[in-house]
Amino acid sequence: MTTQPFQRILIVDDDTIYRERLARSFREAGYETATAGDTDSGVRVARDFSPQAAVLDLRMPGDGLKCLKRLIDEHPGIRAVILTGYGSIATAIEAVRAGAIDYLTKPADAEQIFAVLYGSRSSTPECENYQPPSLERLEWEHIQRVLHDHGGNISRAAEALGLHRRSLQRKLQKYPPNQ
Repeated sequence: MTTQPFQRILIVDDDTIYRERLARSFREAGYETATAGDTDSGVRVARDFSPQAAVLDLRMPGDGLKCLKRLIDEHPGIRAVILTGYGSIATAIEAVRAGAIDYLTKPADAEQIFAVLYGSRSSTPECENYQPPSLERLEWEHIQRVLHDHGGNISRAAEALGLHRRSLQRKLQKYPPNQ
């Protein structure tokens, strides 16, 4: 990287191994890093560290979107990227509306995150190469959205979807379709 518009990166993720691997990669690239494992500790660390960029896990204790909103309130101008292992269109839109500059699915590496932070890459598909998602993928994303809307309560989400609770639990145990 020739110019660095930011020097301090905060990483908030409950996956300790992934979080420390990213922090090490950022430090080796010449950045100062601070880490935390949940929303509350991430906000506390940010108060002392004053990050210029943040990499936040969507699903962690305290909720990544709440962490994002609190960081933006306390550190206007922070460039934040949301990471998740359970990507969906609905959560990507929600993350960008909350103030994230982009949304990446795990396992994103440091180079992918740098590309997004520097604005040289977007995670959105190019229009000419866009392939619509499969019906299975759309179902998965819809289930994730309804589950999120009901605060992770499987019984209430199942009722909203018109499914038996056990049927929804079986669907959630499967891996999301790639496309």
